[in-house]
Amino acid sequence: MRIKQLEYLEAVIETGSINEAAKRLYLTQPSLSSAIKDLEKEMGITIFQRSNSGARLTADGREFMNYAKQILDQVRLLDDRFKHQQALHQSFAVSAQHYAFVVNAFVELIKEINSPTYKFTLRETETENIFNDLRTFKSELGVLYINNFNRRIINKLLTENGLKFTPLFVAKPHVFLSRYNPLAKRHSISLDDLTELPYLSFEQGENNSFYFSEEIQSTLSHKKEIKVSDRATIFNLMVGLNGYTISSGIISSKLNDDKIVAIPLELDDPITIGIAQHQHTVPSQLSLKFIQLLKNHIRDYGFKIIGENNDKGAVT
Repeated sequence: MRIKQLEYLEAVIETGSINEAAKRLYLTQPSLSSAIKDLEKEMGITIFQRSNSGARLTADGREFMNYAKQILDQVRLLDDRFKHQQALHQSFAVSAQHYAFVVNAFVELIKEINSPTYKFTLRETETENIFNDLRTFKSELGVLYINNFNRRIINKLLTENGLKFTPLFVAKPHVFLSRYNPLAKRHSISLDDLTELPYLSFEQGENNSFYFSEEIQSTLSHKKEIKVSDRATIFNLMVGLNGYTISSGIISSKLNDDKIVAIPLELDDPITIGIAQHQHTVPSQLSLKFIQLLKNHIRDYGFKIIGENNDKGAVT
């Protein structure tokens, strides 16, 4: 096995096609195919399923690439440090649905690292992209939710992509809206109270499945509906148009200038928010630190971490 062969595999995963990878690597398609087949023969596994639509990792291929990526990362660190005489830098990437506590933990992680150089990536992205990022090793961790409505589909995708889901906490649904909205003075809000207000939700790209929605009750129809792509915009529309969305109840005054409040929704539809990651990957120290920081922020908001003894109950 050679490092070049692992780099070839990485290129195929990133492009989704042996033909496209060959172009990127300035190789002929037969040469690249031959190199991959030689590696598969040596390892005694099939790494890719090949079809007219491209190349997709098999279950063995996913596990193999978990280890291969760690080897490639270490080789590149060696190159940076000695071959190119660069200072050792740390890298970490996470893909998540749009949660303020993820941003808070990400900021704290960067503040706490002791490295003169680093390369960190936070992708607040569509739900389907979280699975794609983890499958192709663009991110080490993903943050998303599961509830009774999407559980079957999300679990299916986790299995197909060789991922595991670790629950962090359970939250009851809350309505996010402007502090200046008349409903903001309520102790709780019903779905009927929201009928005349613009409903705000995050768009989910071409595969706009109800099961990928970041908001519960995604199959309900609304008189007024606005889709957005980022968290700053959704908050601006809450203030500017008296719009609302439905989420976990965790809201950051540091990030939102106290303009947005979370009011309990009169609905029994709890969501479990947790971490998705590869089943066989050995977690990096940065990923473990990030998860710990996530837990710290979740506790700060009064939520109980699943699996921990804690006298605090989940926020209602």
